[in-house]
Amino acid sequence: MLTVKEKAEKEKNRLCQLLGVRYPIIQAPMNWVSGAKLVAAVSNAGGLGTLGPNAGAKTVTYDVMLTGERLRDQIKEVKSLTKNPFAVNIAIGTGDLRQYAQRWVEVVLEEGIPVAIVSAGSPVDYTKTLKDAGIKVLHAVSTVTHAKKAEEAEVDAVICEGYEGGGHKGFTELTTFVLIPMVANAVKVPVVAGGGIADAKGVLAALALGADGVYIGTRFMVTHESDSHDHIKEAVVRAEDACTMSIPKGMLSRDLKNLFTQKYLKMKEAGASAKELNDFINEFTQYRSQVLGDVENSEVSCGQVAGLITGVVSAAEVLQDIVNGLPSLLEELKHKITTFESRPLPGEGGFSLASEK
Repeated sequence: MLTVKEKAEKEKNRLCQLLGVRYPIIQAPMNWVSGAKLVAAVSNAGGLGTLGPNAGAKTVTYDVMLTGERLRDQIKEVKSLTKNPFAVNIAIGTGDLRQYAQRWVEVVLEEGIPVAIVSAGSPVDYTKTLKDAGIKVLHAVSTVTHAKKAEEAEVDAVICEGYEGGGHKGFTELTTFVLIPMVANAVKVPVVAGGGIADAKGVLAALALGADGVYIGTRFMVTHESDSHDHIKEAVVRAEDACTMSIPKGMLSRDLKNLFTQKYLKMKEAGASAKELNDFINEFTQYRSQVLGDVENSEVSCGQVAGLITGVVSAAEVLQDIVNGLPSLLEELKHKITTFESRPLPGEGGFSLASEK
């Protein structure tokens, strides 16, 4: 017979078991935004914080070794701020960008990070290397096919990024609402839902769709601990409903609507070359918006949930609002479900509405 402790552990959410966290809530990596303070705050509050590719940096560098050392410094700072598990994002990329990923992997191995969130590349590249070092590997996917390939590569979990999410999301327009149940039906590893989630309602919906946990970016971007510029946070708080758009630039990317998105689409519609479009993106980068505060003329990656965000709060408040909000939502859901009764209609077998009595 199991002890009370053993029974509690067995009944624990399997993503929590895998990651060693209290809540199955992962803070998504957001390039320049998710530095040590945000990561530690999320992990201290019971979730899993994740360092972004340019975490904590205030200047741009193309030096591969310096980029690696910047990451190392951020890892050490996180370790000084929390004893709880946290993750590092390894964005693989293509071409010359892959040299940065290789260096990040080396630093992650040297620093003994517990979890790696791998994105923008094949799960075959680094999964074995990371897992052989005892690191849990979560791989970001945007289709069922990608999820199956990740499972075959023996990742520990898959993160499904729906069309509603901010930043780069692959090449498809599969929404969270349909992507999560598709993937949950197709793989046995834990499934994490990302895109369109900012509060307890979103979390409950994701779990109902078959996810084991959630992946939240934009809501954590607009917190006190986030490295996002105050101008960005203010813009998101002011934003309403249809405030973002998805633009094609290689992979699809969801951004806050501004002069940057207008100009980019006009250039594309006018037949601008790939080089012209790429030069435009490289001039008005996330660095200019997130670090320097140019919210109108530069790219601002942002999810559709921006319209749900009404204020800047702490990362701990984001988690607690979710955790505290779930019980009442469950009760409300139970009440709504009682509207349905599983009894046959006269002369038939099947499902009927209680209101049909």
